[in-house]
Amino acid sequence: MKAIEIISIPVTNQQAAKAFYMKLGFEVIVEAPFGPNGSQWIQMGYPNSAVSITLVNWFPDMPAGSVRGFVIKTDDLDADIADLTAKGIQLGEVDETPWGKFLGIKDPDGNVMSLHAD
Repeated sequence: MKAIEIISIPVTNQQAAKAFYMKLGFEVIVEAPFGPNGSQWIQMGYPNSAVSITLVNWFPDMPAGSVRGFVIKTDDLDADIADLTAKGIQLGEVDETPWGKFLGIKDPDGNVMSLHAD
């Protein structure tokens, strides 16, 4: 084993989730039919990142909104706050810790992620 490659994010509406994550700067890597129920394989990531996400709706034991602890690194939290606010994304409060600043964000399904700046 050598690296984390893909993290599954459980969602109810893949297209709405895709639009949200694009507002966070993710780009579509792959979008293709997946499975018999009309689902899509939607894989997204940041440019030049080795780790990507896939927006899933086919795992019965992984309900939409169940992800916690997903952390996104940023170099300029203040600029990101201004950008995301302008895009209409509701943000939590900045939490200043000895290991950096964290800003909580929920996607449309309630999955929780944090922006992290040193």
